[in-house]
Amino acid sequence: MSRPPFEVADIIRSAGDAFREQYGNSLTWPQHKVLDAIVRCRTAALGGHRDQCLSCGREAISYNSCRNRHCPKCQSGARDQWLARRQQELLNVGYYHLVFSVPHELVPLMWRNKRQLFSLLFEASAATVLDVAAAPKHLGAELGFLSILHTWGQTLTPHPHIHCVVPGGGLAPDHSRWIASRSNFFLPVKVLSRVFRGKFVAGLRRLFARRQLRFFGECTPLHEEKYFASFMRQLYRQDWVVYAKPPFGGPEHVLHYLARYTHRVAISNHRLLSVSASEVCFRWKDYAHGGKQRTMTLTPQEFLRRFVQHVLPRGFPRIRYFGWLSNRMRSRILPLCRERLNQAPSAEVPLTAKQVSWSCTHCQGLMQPVEKLSAAQLFFTKQKEVHVVDSS
Repeated sequence: MSRPPFEVADIIRSAGDAFREQYGNSLTWPQHKVLDAIVRCRTAALGGHRDQCLSCGREAISYNSCRNRHCPKCQSGARDQWLARRQQELLNVGYYHLVFSVPHELVPLMWRNKRQLFSLLFEASAATVLDVAAAPKHLGAELGFLSILHTWGQTLTPHPHIHCVVPGGGLAPDHSRWIASRSNFFLPVKVLSRVFRGKFVAGLRRLFARRQLRFFGECTPLHEEKYFASFMRQLYRQDWVVYAKPPFGGPEHVLHYLARYTHRVAISNHRLLSVSASEVCFRWKDYAHGGKQRTMTLTPQEFLRRFVQHVLPRGFPRIRYFGWLSNRMRSRILPLCRERLNQAPSAEVPLTAKQVSWSCTHCQGLMQPVEKLSAAQLFFTKQKEVHVVDSS
């Protein structure tokens, strides 16, 4: 993929000071850190290394990445390594994709309690899948799956939802056999929706009773028990959205499918159409009208405000594993699943040269680091001696 003409870093460089002046009092330390990391990513400020082509001997300097999980430029390497590890866990069965969303009325409260309520979103959705699948009238099996948190919509507005990637089947309760789901149906979405709503609302009530929720801004009235109880009744009267996408094939399709969801950030650089001192224009997909491509124009300050609100709390994992794919069960139960399916263990897949290196712009040979360079060394390096490039 070609390098995009505009980057989020360009917006921060041009409007970051004005944005901080306008919103600085409300920005968290992680949000400040993300802005600083993105603007320094793959620049001399982070240091770099001198590389040499193994084929033609051509030299180049490449700059270090910030490796921040919210940086649009730093996700491909992390994604490739993560996918290589996940390949060992795939079973030769069909896979399903479930999406759990919450009502819009919950968003302000979630944004004031991100750590608690994003965790509850993971827990309630996972418990829903596990419980409904375990019911004999539905599947009667124990599942293992992964969940991915996204907090944004296409226009960078808050839209917290969970993507679950689930194998089409699981182990019988006594682990004696594999129970496969039907080829074109996994679990009833209406049942999933009702169970998910009940578990999430029950979790909210527990957090309120333990005084683990914060209320300020438009949510301030909810600190009173009668208003909170009324809010809970309002949520319970609504139909919550659980979407089951059509099955997308076996393991040969799963990795490609996962790559679209696992290491995304709120917006990629490739969606930016134009950036100026007064406006930012980007492309977005209108799912309410058949996925039609549209454009949106915002001021740089408003764009950055929307972007930083999707910075997750420090140390908060956005990919989690449940059932027999959880850390405490994976090593013991996953081999048993393969045995019940009569499948051989997957061979370990090493990272390819493309994943750990980059190509020479002259002959397409592999570039190999030969010298580390500090930011100070790069500052004094004459640019005419070597050709400076941006390596992924």
